[in-house]
Amino acid sequence: MSSRNYSFECTLCGARYAADELQYVCPRHGDEGLLETILDFAARPPDRQTIAQGPQSLWRYQCLLPIEPESAAPFSDSATPIGSAGWTPLYHPERLGAPLGLEKLFVKDDGRNPSASFKDRASAFVVAKALERGEQLVTTASSGNAGAALACMAAATGMKSVIFVPETAPQAKVAQLQIFGAVVMLVKGTYDDAFDLCLQASREFGWYCRNTGYNPFTLEGKKTVSFEICEQLGWQAPDRVFVSVGDGNILSGVWKGFRDLLALGWIERMPRLMGVQAEGSAACYHAWQRARATQQPVRLEPVSAHTLADSISAGMPRDGVRAVRAVLETDGEYVAVTDNEILMAMKDMAVQSAIFAEPAAAAAFAGLQKMV
Repeated sequence: MSSRNYSFECTLCGARYAADELQYVCPRHGDEGLLETILDFAARPPDRQTIAQGPQSLWRYQCLLPIEPESAAPFSDSATPIGSAGWTPLYHPERLGAPLGLEKLFVKDDGRNPSASFKDRASAFVVAKALERGEQLVTTASSGNAGAALACMAAATGMKSVIFVPETAPQAKVAQLQIFGAVVMLVKGTYDDAFDLCLQASREFGWYCRNTGYNPFTLEGKKTVSFEICEQLGWQAPDRVFVSVGDGNILSGVWKGFRDLLALGWIERMPRLMGVQAEGSAACYHAWQRARATQQPVRLEPVSAHTLADSISAGMPRDGVRAVRAVLETDGEYVAVTDNEILMAMKDMAVQSAIFAEPAAAAAFAGLQKMV
């Protein structure tokens, strides 16, 4: 048995595994058997005073993460990109909320991360775990942002990275990968094709795979946004949280973060989670509608994804089942928005709050506007 402060649990069958027993997924279900990390808080009790004295990055929550203290110690210095991921601003843009009749609207601006996206949270943590394991090369599939985040964090530590990208990805995002020194593999096909090819390559060559959902530690990096939101609100949970959804892992991570805090008694209730998808890539939205109408277990059906919000374009969301459960179990809702609604939301955010959001990020605000 591992001496670490965590174990794994299969999200499909509930089987439990020691930390050193598995690497990626539950063997009973193959690539669909995503694992969730279960922390033993009694073994290493966290406290908010220690967190308040920590670095202004996601590493202030080291006591709430499945990593050994000595492995996390090098990243307490925010002078490096991997050490400065997280602890992003939580704005209260009154002019943005006023037309919607919302006096307490907040925007979490993860564009302030080193590679300018939320995905830095997952990549920073996965690279730290790769170093803890003694890995030499990390790989992932990405339509842009996740790959850029991984390439950035790998470069910050001297690791090599290989990124599988659909050939339709924006050229500017491909260039960003190359600037960080990543080896870029352009795949003839969709993000889902790139995902599958990345899995094959990681198995064949023994590369450490960051693929979203497949690697359970992506969720752990992403959950830190929920810790920050609650801490920045005086350790209170908001009423609702609107999250753009592609493959589902961000929403699953947000859900995991709030559940961890609720288990510790640091917040009094769960917020209602609101998933927002582009109409052209809405597999989770449709699965939520079916599950709500039939009261049957969540079942995803693939779609032919097409949307200008490339970062949330996924034909078969790899963490979709968990992302739909997150909404159902918090009494939240899904909403689908058009590309035009996303473009209008981008403009409203820029003009009324001085926040420039790419389409995938602005989709969350478009969903809020539509629901209001």
